[in-house]
Amino acid sequence: MTTVVTVTPNPSIDRTVTLGGALTRGAVHRVTSATSEPGGKGVNVARALALADVDAVALLPAAESDPFVAALVAAAVPARCVPVESAVRTNLTITESDGTTTKLNEPGAHLDGAALVALTQTVVAAAQDASWVVLSGSLPPGMPESWYADVVATLADLPCRVAVDTSEGPLAALARAFGTAAPDLIKPNAEELASLVGASADDLEQAAAQGDPGPVVSAARRLVDEGVGTVLVTLGAAGAVLVDRLGAWMAAPPPITPRSTVGAGDSSLAGYLRAEVAGAEPAERLRMAVAYGSAAAALPGSALPSPAHLDLSAVRVHALAPASTRP
Repeated sequence: MTTVVTVTPNPSIDRTVTLGGALTRGAVHRVTSATSEPGGKGVNVARALALADVDAVALLPAAESDPFVAALVAAAVPARCVPVESAVRTNLTITESDGTTTKLNEPGAHLDGAALVALTQTVVAAAQDASWVVLSGSLPPGMPESWYADVVATLADLPCRVAVDTSEGPLAALARAFGTAAPDLIKPNAEELASLVGASADDLEQAAAQGDPGPVVSAARRLVDEGVGTVLVTLGAAGAVLVDRLGAWMAAPPPITPRSTVGAGDSSLAGYLRAEVAGAEPAERLRMAVAYGSAAAALPGSALPSPAHLDLSAVRVHALAPASTRP
């Protein structure tokens, strides 16, 4: 039985360059370091879990001859590829000396009808013996925005649990289906959470940074009341909030020197899943999630944390008021 299957419809080679100072538009810059890693949100989750010896497989569209697949093999990440003709895209991340990150993401290769059907069938087949199926990232050209919502509905009768981490149109389409087929877990950031409930992302972030998680908790509770099992809200330097039907918790991260935010949110999700499959209670799942996200932000480029990078004891977790439940 596979513990975690991650699904990345729009994988990427993540090229990260680091500057010695601030990025100036129109200027010539000297790059102090450069890395290339196999990426995409679900791939990052699988990579982080593999580093912790959690059984995980990355499922994605790519030709077996694509250099991306060779990079996955080199990273010791088990993968199942749905064959496509187009090459995996390349995304560029520019990281400044203070940790400021600028991302330039390509749209990805177009998936035709046959590739879409094959990908969906492969996901359903892999889910038969999985504990978790993680649907992550943007959708490439050719995929309907409702694809994540459709897959969640398709998997509803299987024993696996489903987590979704996406944004914009696919997230909005997912939310429209919460009443009939809601995932067991979603992992929005403040901007994504705000888009779901019609709130201001700045207001949510500022309140959390000032030690008031109330607005974030209230927004997340609305999603739980609509059918989502658990909401893990990542808030950058302010930490994270976890809300389910039984309660709510907030965790503050340890002090770090930020070097790159690439993969921090994906690492948080990996940390949560690592703790969950080990049987941890919600507060400890949140502690692990924040430890992973913080460790990722402290690493250069697109590097992902291993258990050796974590500082669990420095993550402060406290319970908030119990969450409301529907009758």
